[in-house]
Formats: sequence, structure tokens, C-alpha cells
Amino acid sequence: MTDISPLDQARILSEALPHMQQYDEETIVIKYGGHAMGDEETAKNFARDIVLLEQTAINPVVVHGGGPQIATMLKRLGIQSEFAAGLRITDAATIEIVEMVLAGSVNKQIVGYINEAGGKAVGLSGKDANMVKASKTTRTIVDPGSNIEKAIDLGFVGDPEKVDLTLLNQLIGYELIPVLAPLATSKEGQTLNVNADTFAGAVAGALKAKRLLLLTDVPGVLDKSKKLIPQLSVKDARKLIADGTISGGMIPKVETCIYALEQGVEGVVIIDGKMQHAVLLELFTNQGTGTLIHK
Repeated sequence: MTDISPLDQARILSEALPHMQQYDEETIVIKYGGHAMGDEETAKNFARDIVLLEQTAINPVVVHGGGPQIATMLKRLGIQSEFAAGLRITDAATIEIVEMVLAGSVNKQIVGYINEAGGKAVGLSGKDANMVKASKTTRTIVDPGSNIEKAIDLGFVGDPEKVDLTLLNQLIGYELIPVLAPLATSKEGQTLNVNADTFAGAVAGALKAKRLLLLTDVPGVLDKSKKLIPQLSVKDARKLIADGTISGGMIPKVETCIYALEQGVEGVVIIDGKMQHAVLLELFTNQGTGTLIHK
């Protein structure tokens, strides 16, 4: 790190003031992805940044994924996964491992790092206190032979239907930092695995969060010439999906952003989670880093 003079350090802190005031006492939901978690040092830096937010009277809520960690554990245990339409089919054996990894090792690791940095993190999943109820996800694929659409059963995979804020309201604003694993319960009491972006969107919407930050492994939404688009309205975003500028894995991410905005989130930002202090850059500097999507 380059040596910064004490005066410059003071100036940097001073320049952060208007940004801190903008988010004072506001709730910010941060989706922390499997790849963005990266190595231990990256995770510890992320944890420090979250504690800093809490110290400046912002209420952070962390939602995490864990795809790479789940894949590693399934491989270690010799459990084969089937895929359909690019989505993992989660059978009874797989959901047990998914829950173990997400609500167990990954969740508690993040909680540990935040607490080590001086925060008070509480590790939960959407199952706790019936926080998130979900219904089973169904997807259709077109059979290439017959050209007929058929439904595929993805197993224990769900879409959030209802978020109950009873528990989160007991934690937010009391110096406690909720860290949520994206698992939910169905009406029948089954555990369902929910896409972490979608889960974060549902929670942020229910909390009417000021910001939802999606930490991913890309810098944000790129235009046709691969340049970063700093801001997009929902209308612009829909246009870019229609004309193919937004494609592949970015489509569900942007759709999650649109859904969160419709639920009442003020702004959603897609940022590169591998960038050091991405959260602080986005919230406390004029620069911002990713793509802000707003109504």
C-alpha cells in the first residue's frame, strides 16, 4: 500500500461525510457471491468493510451464496449432480449437502470474519423464524427433437414467495449484523435452495432497503463495446436485454435488480466483488464502481 500522509487520510475521511449522511440509519443489503468470496484475505477485507458500515450508523444485511463450495463438497463426497437447462437438479442427497455447506461452513466462516473484525454478526438462514417461505421452482425447456416445451423438476429448489421481517427487525439497528444463507421453507415444510441473488432481492425488497449491492465476478453491466455502463433505468435495462447487449448469466442478475426495485428497493448496484473495498468505494466515494440500476 502506498503511504498516505495523515493529512490526506483526514481529507479522505472528510470527503466521505456526505455519503455517510446519505445512508445514515438506512438498511443496505449486500449479496456476497461464492466467487467474490475468493481467498481468506479478500473475505477478511470484506468483513472489515461490513463492520465499518455498521460503525457509521448504516445497517448492513449480508446474504451469501456458496456455489463453488457446494460443488467442492459434492465432489468430495462423490455425489453426482444432474443439470437441466444449465441449472443443478437438487435431489434429497444434494439438498442435505447444500444446507450443510450454506447454513453451516460458509455462513459461520463469514460470521467468524465479521466478529474477528469487531462486529457482532448473527448467522441465519431463511428457515429461521419462517423468514423466507418459498415455492418449488419449475422451469420449462424446449425438447430439441420434438420442439415441445416440457416442464423440468429441479428438485428442492425454490423461488421466494413471502418474507417475514419479525426476526430481522429484532436485529437491525441494534448493532447486530445478520448474515443470511439462501435457504427457505416450503408450505409443506421442505427445505428449498434459493438462488442467492433472488433471495437477496426478496429480502432487500421486504426491508425497503436503500441499496442492494450484488457483488459478482464482473465489473457491472457492459455495453456492446464491453465498456461499463455506470447507470441504467429499468426501462433501459429491459431494452438492453431485448437487444442482446445484456446476455447469458447477466440476464437473471439484472432481472433480480428489476424485481428488487419493484419490491421497493431504492437502487441496486452490480459490482465486482473481487475488487478491494468494492463496498466502500461504491457507498463512500464519488467514484462508485459498478452499474447502478434505478426506477
